[in-house]
Amino acid sequence: QVQLVESGGGLVQAGGSLRLSCAASGRTFSVYAMGWFRQAPGKEREFVAAITWRGSRTTYANSVKGRITISTDNAKSTVYLQMNSLKPEDTAVYYCASHPTGLTAVSGGYNYWGQGTQVTVSS
Repeated sequence: QVQLVESGGGLVQAGGSLRLSCAASGRTFSVYAMGWFRQAPGKEREFVAAITWRGSRTTYANSVKGRITISTDNAKSTVYLQMNSLKPEDTAVYYCASHPTGLTAVSGGYNYWGQGTQVTVSS
């Protein structure tokens, strides 16, 4: 199994920045890629960004391109989500997840998920 623990969420004003972290432990050798998803109240969970575990490839949702950057630190087994120019519509619970075989925006293939961290952006 792979255990994922998110941190770094909080309350920030519109235009501000946050960096989320996702620490992975356990069978991390089985991970091919890591993704970030988010779920706002009353909405379905949506893809934000993903990165291969080695960090060589990334993919982003169109809604966050240019504002959000995903990165990895393999030495720390941690994935980061740097979020800049935050908007109220970025308010959601953010989840990280691991995928065993591919780099994808489709949530169904991610087999391990963290508990989530709340991000609230005030206007």
